[in-house]
Amino acid sequence: MVPARRTRSWSHTSGRAMVETFKVAVLGAPGVGKTSIIRQFVSNEFGETYAPTRTRAVYAPALVMNERVLELRILDVPPIASFPLNSFQEWSDTRCRGLRSAHAYVLVYDICCFESFEYIKVLRQQILDCRATEVPILIVGNKRDLQRRRVMPRRTVAQLVKKSWKCGYVECSAKHNWRVLLLFRELLRGVGCGGCKFAHPSIRLHGALRRNRCSVM
Repeated sequence: MVPARRTRSWSHTSGRAMVETFKVAVLGAPGVGKTSIIRQFVSNEFGETYAPTRTRAVYAPALVMNERVLELRILDVPPIASFPLNSFQEWSDTRCRGLRSAHAYVLVYDICCFESFEYIKVLRQQILDCRATEVPILIVGNKRDLQRRRVMPRRTVAQLVKKSWKCGYVECSAKHNWRVLLLFRELLRGVGCGGCKFAHPSIRLHGALRRNRCSVM
């Protein structure tokens, strides 16, 4: 994956450090677990009852790394028919606002649902066709806890994604919070933040979560 352009915003620690903001869009077919992955990362929460994502939501966890502050703006996007071709389509549909300016994309599919993989396959190509410059794309296979029901061998998917699509690939379980942290670590590596240091998930989140922010040391 190619490094993304960094956006600098307000100062931190008495002006000695600057906050760098990365906007990441999480997309996928209905029911693949997009929101569950985000909520596990941000607040260590998982809802057993499925609630379809109908409106676009924005999460803003903050990560501290090497005396720098990185703010993620994670867009939780409801299923869309297609990636917006232009700015008019992007802003006329409230679900798509901000999609075309994302620094990276996380495309999630359900390892037990072939149709959900076909969905992100089409979506990935649309992103490549619509974006003027290359942008990092991470493919995520969710519901690894249902491994016995998977419809495609992991090796087959990984080879396709890494060799043909030239994208990163991670499998995780949002339900058990398995490899969710790794997912975001790989994402940050893809946008040029390889020096980021993560703490164990059980200790990385404290009172800041009440403000929809998390500190990762």
